[in-house]
Amino acid sequence: MIKPFKGKNPNHEKFFIPRSVQQSIPIKKVHKDGVFEVAGLYSKTWRFFDVNYAVAGPEKKEALFLSYCAFLNSLPVRALVKITLFNRTMNQQEFSRNILMQMVGDGKDRYRAEYNDILTDNAASSNNLTQEKYITISVERKNIEEARAFFNRVGTELGTYLSRMDVKVRDTNVVERMRLFHDFFRPLDSDFRFDLNSIIHRGNDFRDAIAPDCLTFYKDHYEMGDQVGRVLFLRDYASFIKDEMITELSDLPRNMMISINLLPIPTDEVVKEIQRRIMAIESDVGRFTQRQNSLNNFNATIPYHLEQSRLQTRELMDDVTTRDQGLMLGQVTITHLADTLEQLDQDTETLVSIGQGRGCQISTLKYQQEDGLNTVLPYGLQRVDAMRSLTTESTAVLMPFKAQEIQDKGGVYYGINAVSHNLIICNRANLLNGNGFILGVSGSGKSMAAKQELTSLMLGTDHDIIVVDPEREYGPLVRAMGGEVITISASSDQCSYINALDLSAEYGDGKNPLVLKSEFIMSLCEQLMGSGQVGAKEKSIIDRCAGNIYEQYLKDFKGEPPTLKDLHRDLMMQKEPMAHDIALALELFTTGTLNVFSHQTNINSDNRLLCFDIQDLGENLKPVGLLVMLDAIFNRVIRNRQRGRYTHVYIDEIYLFFSSGSGRGQSSINQYSGEFLYKCWKRFRKYGAMLTGITQNVEECLRSETAKLMFANSEFLLMFNQAATDRMELAKLLNTSDTQMDHVNNAPAGHGLIKVGGAIVPFINDFPKDTELYRLMSTRPGEG
Repeated sequence: MIKPFKGKNPNHEKFFIPRSVQQSIPIKKVHKDGVFEVAGLYSKTWRFFDVNYAVAGPEKKEALFLSYCAFLNSLPVRALVKITLFNRTMNQQEFSRNILMQMVGDGKDRYRAEYNDILTDNAASSNNLTQEKYITISVERKNIEEARAFFNRVGTELGTYLSRMDVKVRDTNVVERMRLFHDFFRPLDSDFRFDLNSIIHRGNDFRDAIAPDCLTFYKDHYEMGDQVGRVLFLRDYASFIKDEMITELSDLPRNMMISINLLPIPTDEVVKEIQRRIMAIESDVGRFTQRQNSLNNFNATIPYHLEQSRLQTRELMDDVTTRDQGLMLGQVTITHLADTLEQLDQDTETLVSIGQGRGCQISTLKYQQEDGLNTVLPYGLQRVDAMRSLTTESTAVLMPFKAQEIQDKGGVYYGINAVSHNLIICNRANLLNGNGFILGVSGSGKSMAAKQELTSLMLGTDHDIIVVDPEREYGPLVRAMGGEVITISASSDQCSYINALDLSAEYGDGKNPLVLKSEFIMSLCEQLMGSGQVGAKEKSIIDRCAGNIYEQYLKDFKGEPPTLKDLHRDLMMQKEPMAHDIALALELFTTGTLNVFSHQTNINSDNRLLCFDIQDLGENLKPVGLLVMLDAIFNRVIRNRQRGRYTHVYIDEIYLFFSSGSGRGQSSINQYSGEFLYKCWKRFRKYGAMLTGITQNVEECLRSETAKLMFANSEFLLMFNQAATDRMELAKLLNTSDTQMDHVNNAPAGHGLIKVGGAIVPFINDFPKDTELYRLMSTRPGEG
C-alpha cells in the first residue's frame, strides 16, 4: 500500500511518493477538451503567440506594456496562472522530415543536395530553436461542468485582452496538451500519437504516451531518459529589472522551460492587508515616539526602517487605489536539459550570470527537484513555496514577449530571424491569401529572393510555376530546372507563339467558357481601339463574331482553336461598317507586322515551369502582349485547379502593368492589363494559385489605385533596402515603427523585413556564393 507523504505543499493536497515514472506525473484524469485534473485541481492550457516587442519603437513598447498590464489585471483571482515559455531544439530527424528536401532521382538531386547543405549550415549557425508560449490556469471546482464553465469564461477574457496587443490565443485540446508534455519528456522522439478513446478502450494508462523511460531525482538535478536536467528559481529580485530579462534567459539554445507563476489577490483583501500594515507601522511609530518622549527626547527622528516601511506601504496603497495596480504573488521557475552533467553545470552558470547581470539571484532548488519540476511544467501546480508579492507593473516587467517567429510546416526557407536567430520557414498556403510582393532597390536582392523561392518550390514540391521575365534574367535558372522559356517578340524568327484566342474546356470555372472569353476579346479590342471607341454596338458585334468562330470548337474542344485571323475574317464578313472598323484595328495584329498572337500556340504549355520572356515586346505590342500573356496564365491556372495542382505566378517589374504612356491619348496604355491582373489577384486564391509581384519602385506602383488595392489584398511581403520615399510609403501602409523600418534603410543585399499575415520580422538571407545555385540565380556581372 502506498502511504501518503507527510510533508506540506502550497496546494495543501495529499500526494504520494512515486514508485514509477507514471506516478511522478501528477495528472489524474484528462478530458478531450484539454481540461486536466491534477492533484485536486482542474487546469486548462491556452497557447499564445509572440509579438514584435524587441523591435518596437518606444511609443509602441509603452502601449504594449500598458496593454499587458491590463491583461494581468484581468486574470481571475483565487486561481493559479502559469505563463510558460517552452524552448525546444529541433532534432535531426524532425529537421530532415520537415525542412530538408527529399531526393527524387529526376536529374536535379544535385541541386537538392546543395540546397540541403545550405539549410543545414544555416540551422547550425542559428539557435535552431522552436519556442512555444502557453498560459495554464488551475482552479478548485466541485466538478468538471463547473470547471468548464469557468474556463470558457476565462478563455474569452484572455482572447479579448491579448487581442489588444495583436497577440493570437488558441485553445489546446487533449492531444495538443499531451504533445506538449511528450515533447519535453521525450525530446528526441518526434513520433507522437494519442487517441484517448483507444486508450480508454484498452484500459491503458494515458501517461504511458508521454512518460520518459526513466526519471530519477537527486539533490540538485534529475535524470530523464538519456538527459540530465535541473530546476532553478528566482530567489531575489532586484529593485529595478529591465523587461528583457525573461527573453534573455530563454535565448539559451537548450531544451528548457521558464514559468512565471502568478496568484492574483482580490483587491478588497489587498486593501485590508495594506491598511493592517499601515496601522501596524503607525503603532510602531507611536510607541517609538512615546518612548522617546518619556526620555525627554522630543526631537528624535523616526528610525529609517520605519520611515521607509511607512513610505513604501503608502505608495502601495496609492498604487492599488488610484493607479489601478493589482497585487499578486509571483514566482519564476526554470528547468533546463543537457546531454551531460558537465554541460548542465555550464548552462546553469550561464543562466545564473544572466540573472546576476540584472541584479537578480537565480538559485538551484536543493532536495526539491521533483516539486520544482512539477511546478515549472504546465500542469497548473505550485509546489515550491518561494512566492513574493508583486504589483501589476512589477509583474509586467517579467515580459514574455520578444519577437514573432515564422516557422510553418511544409514551408519555404527565407533566411534567419535577425532578432531571435531562428530559421524563417513560411508556408504561404496557410495565409488568408498567398499573394505577395517582393520590394527593393536595384541590387538589394529581390530577384535573388524570387529565384530562391521558386527554386525551393520547383525542387521540393510538385507545384506549377509561371514567371513573367521582362529583363531576360530567369532563363538560365529556368532551363537548369527543366522549364520552358517562352520568348515573345515580333522581330525574332524563332519566336514563341501564343494564340490569343486559346480556350480550354476548364476556362470559365465551370461556366460557359465562351462568356469569359468574349469579355476578354472585348477588352482586347478596347485596348487596341481606345476606351471610348468600343460602345454597346461594337460589343454586340464582337460577341456575335466570337460565337461564330468558336461554334465548331466548343462542341468537343478538339482540333485547333480559332485565332485572331479567324476573328478578323469573321468581322469583315459582317454587314455593319463598324465591324469593318474593328477589323481594321485588328489588322496590324493579324496580318500585319505584329501578328505574333495570331498563330496557333507552338510551346509546351504543360511544362511545370514556364517563363515568359517579354524583353523584346515593343511599345506598340506591349499593351496587347501583357493582356494576352495574362489570359494565357489565367487559362493555365484554371486548368491546374481542375487537376488539383497549385500554381505560383511571379511577375518581375510589375510596375509595367501600371505605368503610364507618354503619348497623347495614352494616359493609361496598360489600363486593361492592370485591371485584368487585379481580377487575377482577387480570384486566384480560389483557384489554388498565388501571385507575387516584384518591383523596385513602391511609390510609383502606389500612384495607381489598382496597385494600392493589390497591396492591401496581399498577406506576404518581402522588403529589402528601400529608397527614402518608398520607406515612408511602406511605413504608412503597414503601420510599422521607425525601429522596424531601420532594417530596410541602407541594408546590405539579402537583409530586410518579411511580412507574413500580421507578423513583420527582420531577416538575414546571405546565400552562399560558392554554389551552383547562386551562379544560376545571380545577375551580377561575372557571377552568373
